[in-house]
Amino acid sequence: MRLPLRLLSSAMSALLILSVPLKADDALLLPMTPRLGQMAGGEVATFTTTAGRSDYVTGTLRVTEGRFDLDLVTSDGAHLRRLAEDASGAVEFRYVEGETPGQLKLTARRTGDYSLEILQRLPVSEQIATPDPLLSPQLTTLAADLSQGGTTKTFWSAVEAHGTPLIEDAADGRKIVTFLARGAKRNVRLFGAPSGDHEELQRLGESDVWFKSFVVPNDTRLSYQLAFDVPDVPGTARDRRIAILATAKADPLNHHPWPAEAIDAYRQESLLELADAPAQPWLAGTDNGQGSLSSFEVESKMLGNRRTISLYRPAGFNPANPDTLLLFVFDASEYMSKVPLPAILDAMIAAKAIPPVVAVFIANPDRETRARELPGNADFADFMASDLLPRVLSETGMAARPARTILAGSSYGGLAAATVALRHPESFGNVLSLSGSFWWSPAGTPRDRQEYVAATLAEATAPNLRFFLSAGLFESGPHQGTAGILETNRHLRDILVAKGVPVSYREYAGGHDYVVWRGAISDGLSALFGR
Repeated sequence: MRLPLRLLSSAMSALLILSVPLKADDALLLPMTPRLGQMAGGEVATFTTTAGRSDYVTGTLRVTEGRFDLDLVTSDGAHLRRLAEDASGAVEFRYVEGETPGQLKLTARRTGDYSLEILQRLPVSEQIATPDPLLSPQLTTLAADLSQGGTTKTFWSAVEAHGTPLIEDAADGRKIVTFLARGAKRNVRLFGAPSGDHEELQRLGESDVWFKSFVVPNDTRLSYQLAFDVPDVPGTARDRRIAILATAKADPLNHHPWPAEAIDAYRQESLLELADAPAQPWLAGTDNGQGSLSSFEVESKMLGNRRTISLYRPAGFNPANPDTLLLFVFDASEYMSKVPLPAILDAMIAAKAIPPVVAVFIANPDRETRARELPGNADFADFMASDLLPRVLSETGMAARPARTILAGSSYGGLAAATVALRHPESFGNVLSLSGSFWWSPAGTPRDRQEYVAATLAEATAPNLRFFLSAGLFESGPHQGTAGILETNRHLRDILVAKGVPVSYREYAGGHDYVVWRGAISDGLSALFGR
């Protein structure tokens, strides 16, 4: 049933401002009784609320017929902001009340029916974030003990003995993982959280316990750092975000720093590996058949730079062996340290898990160059095929065998593995992509083609390539305005399958993380060429 406001003749409708005050007692009720009405095209109505200075106000405008604008105006009608424009259907709005009380001004663009409702009016004194519920049974017990005058001494003694994070059973067979920090003054941030984002730890009451809990699969593996008392700095949003790097370091209560030896804790991360985390058997290396490393410099006039190339030859290397694989790996420094790929290859080859491999580690001149060259750069792809590949064949004495040549990398490196191979399938026949950045698209790409690689493949003839793709379950969610790494890798996999392109795909309970990729790269080699 409608409660009609006055309808005006078309001659007078544009001149009327109908004031219908909202009663103070109604405005304080949540929700407020909706104001229902009909308005002719051009008609205007204003509604006075009882919101006070800096109150947070939310509401809903529902339009069943016609089109409406909703504005916030001053008491004398001056425009402050538009809350809904040319609205139909349901539109939520929210604003913060200014120095003087505002009014809601509703304008009918076309004759129709509406319902206007204030859902919330929150004074400044109540604008306090609600703490997350305590997921951890141990923290729940501790909170109850503290409320009775207890201390955290026994709790911290147990934590120091067992190490962090705190791991407890969840009802569904997963695990409750609680990251802990002690004694911060202002804040603690978690760098490398299962959410895929920086996370703020909460303080447990007025105690010295800071915490953040997540429910995760029992095969989770990740690395993380804690940042204590991150400064609030002026500048851009990015400036404030990256300030976390000023204090981020290994968790002082975690018993598994990575790498185990480092010059200081700021150069380390901390490991979390749950009971069912997939095995990474090749990290142990081997005492038998270690390969050799050499290097050479390569200059590219096309790219205008010079870089170092590191070359791994397997033990007993025979350039005439037609089974030998040729593996190109982007981000050389990381894949010779955080991911000890030469040792991994030694172990896999010695166990005959894969054929002999010659690996080519491609260094980046600097971070800016990496960000320019790896994402879909045609000049870089041409350098790989026209300059680097012939040089490597000359250095090793190998013959060109595209079907046994692999491009491998993670993040932008995974994207580059795909885009270089798609541009030069006559040179590189296999793609090994770990958490590839397939959300990427060139500047100016239309919105319906934002996943550039997937869109290009969908429209092209099936390439003569084979793929291994992997992604982390914690890499979900929007990224750079499009879908996340997990979603875009799944989409690319589906397109490859639909095209009939051979593809192996694997997901890990982890994030954008070298501690995951150090196992995933051997999984990829096994999937493509395992014996």
